Amino acid sequence: MKKPKLGQHFLTRPEIATWVAQSITLSDKTTVLEIGPGHGILTQELLKVAKKVVAVEKDAELVTELKKTFSAEIASGKLLLLEEDVRDFDPSVCSHLDPTYTLVANIPYYITGFIIRQFLTSKKQPDAIAILVQKEVALRIVAKNNKHSLLSLSVYAYGTPKLCKVVKAGAFSPPPKVDSAILSIEGISRNRFKSTAQEERFFETARTAFSQKRKTLGATLKKTIEPKDFIRCAVEKKTRPEDVSLEQWLCLVN
Repeated sequence: MKKPKLGQHFLTRPEIATWVAQSITLSDKTTVLEIGPGHGILTQELLKVAKKVVAVEKDAELVTELKKTFSAEIASGKLLLLEEDVRDFDPSVCSHLDPTYTLVANIPYYITGFIIRQFLTSKKQPDAIAILVQKEVALRIVAKNNKHSLLSLSVYAYGTPKLCKVVKAGAFSPPPKVDSAILSIEGISRNRFKSTAQEERFFETARTAFSQKRKTLGATLKKTIEPKDFIRCAVEKKTRPEDVSLEQWLCLVN
């Protein structure tokens, strides 16, 4: 197996790929955007159920390998390989994606937050996301203890996250230092926002608050949120950002 050079952890167990594919609803009408296909173990599973797979891979050597492995699928048009850094990829201008698509990803963990935000805030959002992340990151995103981070708040603003399954480190090569998890985000839309202006204000306000998350909202947002709005939204000024619900955040910026 190719030695990773971009921080990848390649899946080695087919059953994990099956779990990922089953964590969201896929059918023969679904176009899947796969980020980080690696050696193709997840690609193979996605091709069994999806109408089409568009796979984005940065590593030129892996692209060459994938072209050989999936030559028939590429020739038939069921698989399209794009050699590109996903951080430079804009789904809104990609003509190969259908108006609706699903994102599936096994990416270097250090770009997890960036990738999730990149696609959730895109003009062309996926309908759903299935992504392998560090277990602790998945736990923070689903926020079971009702303690929000900026990332978890961002995810809940657009969809419903779920920690589907824990994946042990030994399922990857090389194994990461921590366990991983399959995270799904479904029901993705902008329906929670009344306008683009509210969406922009929501993130500006949340970023300001979480940039000084140990301070109270009364201190960090005194220049942007009126006292009457704290009262209207049932948010005490002494509250820290991690303890404010999504509904309260939306109320504050309404």
